[in-house]
Amino acid sequence: MASTEHEPSGSLRRLAESDLPSALELSASANWNQNAADWLAMLALGEGWGIDDTDDQGQRCLAASIVVLPYGRAFAWLSMVLVRPGLQRRGHASRLLRHALSRLDAHGMAAVLDATPAGHAVYAQEGFIDTWGFARYRRERTGAPIERPDGLPTRALRDDDWPAIAALDAPAFGADRLPLLRRLAQRWPQAARVAEDAGRVRAFSFGRDGREAQQIGPLCADDLPTAMRLIGDVLAEAPGPLYLDLLDDKAALLPWLQQQGFALQRPFTRMVHGTHSAPGDPRSIVLVAGPELG
Repeated sequence: MASTEHEPSGSLRRLAESDLPSALELSASANWNQNAADWLAMLALGEGWGIDDTDDQGQRCLAASIVVLPYGRAFAWLSMVLVRPGLQRRGHASRLLRHALSRLDAHGMAAVLDATPAGHAVYAQEGFIDTWGFARYRRERTGAPIERPDGLPTRALRDDDWPAIAALDAPAFGADRLPLLRRLAQRWPQAARVAEDAGRVRAFSFGRDGREAQQIGPLCADDLPTAMRLIGDVLAEAPGPLYLDLLDDKAALLPWLQQQGFALQRPFTRMVHGTHSAPGDPRSIVLVAGPELG
C-alpha cells in the first residue's frame, strides 16, 4: 500500500466482472498469486472499487483496487489493496481505503485485514491495530515422498459434512463463511478433507489453485498431529509449487514443514479497525485462507 505525497487523482468507481482482465494485470504486477477464480469469487461475495488513471504511455488503466468482503453484519475483510507500479505515491490506496472504511463505519461494521511489513505502517496511520500474526511458506515443485505423521485419519469432504464444517469454522473465524468454503471445495477438491474421530468431524482443510502456485488453507484442527496429517494428505495430491499461511503460535509445525520443503516467504499481521480484537477464536486455526480471504 502506497503512502500519499500529493492530492489523489483519477476517478473512483465500483469494479465489475468486466474489469477482470485489468484486475488480473494489476495483481500480477505485484507478483501476487490471485487468478481469475479468486477475483470473480471476491467480486461475487463482496464489493470492489478501483481508481482509473493515466499511465506513462498516456493510456487510461485501472491504477488501484480494494475489495471488501462482508462476513455477517459485524465485520468485513479488506483485501486487494493494490497500486500499479508507476502510478504509486499518488494517494490512490489511501483514498480507496478511506472510502471502504467510511462505508463500513456507516453500517457499524469493523474492518479486518492482513498486512505485509510494507503496508503495516500505513494501515497503522489509518487507525488499524495489531492482533496476531502468521507467515507465508512456499514449497517448490518436488517428487519427494511425503512424511505422514500419526494423527486422525483423513478422508475427502462429503456433502453431509457441511454442518460440521460450519460448527468448527464459524467460532474460529468469527463468522459464517460457508459460501466461500464451498467455492474452495469446488476449485481444488483434493484439498477439501476432514479428520474424523468416532464418526465426528474434528478437523478440516481446504485449498485452491492460484496464478502461479496452489495454496492450502484454511485448516482448523485441535491438535498439531492431526493438522500435519491433513497437510500431508493434501501434499500427496499436489507436487507443487505450494503456499500455506501458518499462524505464528503454531510454529511447532515448522520443523516438519521444513522437512517437506517449505521455506519462509514473508510475515503478515492481522489488523483491525473499529474494534480492539480480531474476530473469532484462533486457537484451532492452523492455516488461514490467505490474506485476501481471511
